[in-house]
Amino acid sequence: MRIVRGLLVVLCAFPLFAQDADLTAARALFERNLNAIRTRDRDTYLQSYLHAPSLARGGPQGFTTGYDDFAKGAGGNWPDTFDASDLHLVSVQPGVVYGTYRYRVRYGADEHSGISERLFVKTNDGWKIAVTGAIDAPAGTPAPPRAITGATVIDGRGGAPMPDTTIVLRDGKIDCIGCPVPEGVTTIDAHGMFITPGLVDAHVHFSQTGWADGRPDALDLRAAHPYDKTEADLKANPERYAKSYICSGVTSVFDVGGYPWTLKLEQRFANDTMAPNVHAAGPLLSTLDHWLNLPAERQFIHLTDEATAKSGVDYLTSQGARAIKVWYIVTKDLPVEKSEPAVVAAGAAAKAHNVPLIVHATGLAEAKAALRAGAKVLVHSVEDLPVDDEFLALAKQNGTIDIPTLTVLDGYMRMFQSVVDRKPPVIDDPNHCVDKSTIAKLNETATVDPKLMAADRLARAQTRAANTAKVMAENLKRLMAAGIPIATGTDAGNPLTLHGPAIYAEMDQMQADGMTPMQVITSSTLIAARAMGLDSRVGTIEKGKDADLVILSADPAKDVANFRKVKYVIHAGVVRTIDELSAMAQ
Repeated sequence: MRIVRGLLVVLCAFPLFAQDADLTAARALFERNLNAIRTRDRDTYLQSYLHAPSLARGGPQGFTTGYDDFAKGAGGNWPDTFDASDLHLVSVQPGVVYGTYRYRVRYGADEHSGISERLFVKTNDGWKIAVTGAIDAPAGTPAPPRAITGATVIDGRGGAPMPDTTIVLRDGKIDCIGCPVPEGVTTIDAHGMFITPGLVDAHVHFSQTGWADGRPDALDLRAAHPYDKTEADLKANPERYAKSYICSGVTSVFDVGGYPWTLKLEQRFANDTMAPNVHAAGPLLSTLDHWLNLPAERQFIHLTDEATAKSGVDYLTSQGARAIKVWYIVTKDLPVEKSEPAVVAAGAAAKAHNVPLIVHATGLAEAKAALRAGAKVLVHSVEDLPVDDEFLALAKQNGTIDIPTLTVLDGYMRMFQSVVDRKPPVIDDPNHCVDKSTIAKLNETATVDPKLMAADRLARAQTRAANTAKVMAENLKRLMAAGIPIATGTDAGNPLTLHGPAIYAEMDQMQADGMTPMQVITSSTLIAARAMGLDSRVGTIEKGKDADLVILSADPAKDVANFRKVKYVIHAGVVRTIDELSAMAQ
């Protein structure tokens, strides 16, 4: 208590004009010191510090003293990214000022954030830093406040864009829209740019690679890429795809089917701002006992009757599944009617557990059966026949969201063509977000034995894909005209439907098939967030929602192709440029 009282006496005796002068001088030195790090100016950086044995440096392992050792290491390892914000200073006593700032630094793909402190003292040689230290913040620490000024805001709700609008972010949330910039908050000048909510991909699969090794049922390369090793690698390193999503402006994804480990991704990525928000459905209930499983782990639970439906749903919900996904496969031996009772039972069990039913149903008959079972989300378009009045009435009655996945078949066709042509496929990755290991696999396509892809098989597949595309385009128009909500989903993980940048082609095709750019934007933000049950947190730019935003250099409301022109991606309030995101994704 004596120390506190003594300090209070000193401060009271310290005239305000002298405090202001000290703060001004210390702030100027603080800013020179930080700018020297940004510009890698070693001389200016060292001039900021006390050239004395008493110079103290603190960190997680304690502190060291002495200028000479400090100077020897200075400038040897400048960060690739240095983001300093939220500066605060206080006068301690005449000639002594204490200050802190929030940092985010990147060395290659390695990023750290935390708080750094300085003690400034007035000497005969001017103001100097006598104590410096930094310590990383615990995971989940909210980002420092930030303001974005001058941009045109497209809020995700379908209304008119709002030009020259300021958005203030605080504690990882949207604090206000159209308000003044608070004093001391670091600002991004976004004049001439466009802000949207972070994109949402409501149909992805982390259990698939984006190439043939993850789908040997399409192109069997298990001799060179054993399926068990492929899946082990996916489980060990899903971060590569997480980074690719963020780099592409996708800040939330819904994994609607995969191995049990995908159910842990939500927790695994919870405090990682280089990973999107993830919800997962886990293993699929499949009407077909598909062989694409592992000896001791299944991604398909065979759905045969009411009992397997209930036990499957009970298991999945006990493991934290955010939805129940049914793979409603119809074959000559598995007609729609044979599987319908089990699908209905799965819907009833899902409802009892208060989780939505998602159904993969590409034929009109099974799609209507899925709707009768209570499907809240249909992934994939009906591709065999035009949707009819009964389908539309059932979808409206359920409040069902449709995810058309218009481009996933094109990925298969391009992979097959690459095998035949013996040329690597061209990928749509304008911001270099896809990791090097995936790029290497894609390039390997050109070396695959063309005997695995007979010319007649390719021709049949291409004919089917072309016919399917026509039906899907017409059905999308019917759904839009009927007011059925459409969400964007890519089916990422399938061959050449790459985690992250696949969102661009899907949005392009939605626009090409008759949706307006603003409708596509709403489908890729608000409605997709609703499909994954996350719309209370993300999907629109509103006060109190997560600060998940994309800043673009061109207007997506004129053409959604402009989503490729990313300048910044903001996730949970952390602002990153596209250049550093590209570097980190590799």
